[in-house]
Formats: sequence, C-alpha cells, structure tokens
Amino acid sequence: MSQSRDFQGGKAFGQLKAQQEEQLEEINKLFLDDPKYSSDEELPSKLEAFKKKYMEFDLNGNGDIDIMSLKQMMEKLGVARTHLELKKLIQEVSGGSGETFSYLDFLKMMLGNRCSILKMILMYEKKAREQEKPTGAPAKKAISELP
Repeated sequence: MSQSRDFQGGKAFGQLKAQQEEQLEEINKLFLDDPKYSSDEELPSKLEAFKKKYMEFDLNGNGDIDIMSLKQMMEKLGVARTHLELKKLIQEVSGGSGETFSYLDFLKMMLGNRCSILKMILMYEKKAREQEKPTGAPAKKAISELP
C-alpha cells in the first residue's frame, strides 16, 4: 500500500507540521550549542518564538519560505510589499542564494548583527503586540469635548 504525500489537512497535515517542528528544533539545538550565542540568556525563548513565527508562514511545509509565503506574511503584518521588494528581501536574507530562504538563514538574520528590513518589521510587530490595549468601556466625555 503506497502512501501519497497529500498534506491538505487533517491527520496528515498535523504529521507534516510535527515533522517540520522536529527539524526546526534540531536547528535550534545547533544555535543553543554554538559558543557564539552562549552569552544571550534569552536565546531559548527567542528561538522558540522564531520557530513558531517561521512555521506560521511556511505555507507549503517544505521548510523554505518562498515569495508567496513572504507576501502573505508581510500582508498579515500590515506591511504589504511589491514583488520586486519581496525578491530583494529574500535575497537579503538568503545572501542571494535563490528564490527562497531557509530557517537557518532566518535565524542567522534574526540573531546576527546584520540589519535587515524583514528583521526590523518582525521586531516592530512584536513590540506592537506587547503594548497594552485599554480594557473596559471608554471614558465618558463631556459635550464640550465633542468635535
């Protein structure tokens, strides 16, 4: 009985995501063992957050983010880009090696000293989520305060 690679949903999709998470966790272990990053005390939590973000936007589940996945990610973050800008971002992250970038490239960008537009956008998005949103009913205004 042959098993096809139809990962459209259900149990097969869950298995694909679990397999992908294991692969990304192996890469995270390499960074945790790397003496270059040993001084960063928050490294485990950063790597976990980067892994979740990467998995969220790896639409086809092949381990690489392509131009359409990047386009969707930027649109979700509220920073839509043109096709040429997306190509430039991919080349910037991957070092000009192709039409996609891997999780390893992504981690090197996020943890490294290089200043990338994508890195700034992702950091801005994280800080925007950290800001507290007011809860409860809005404060009452006097008639004189109305426009």
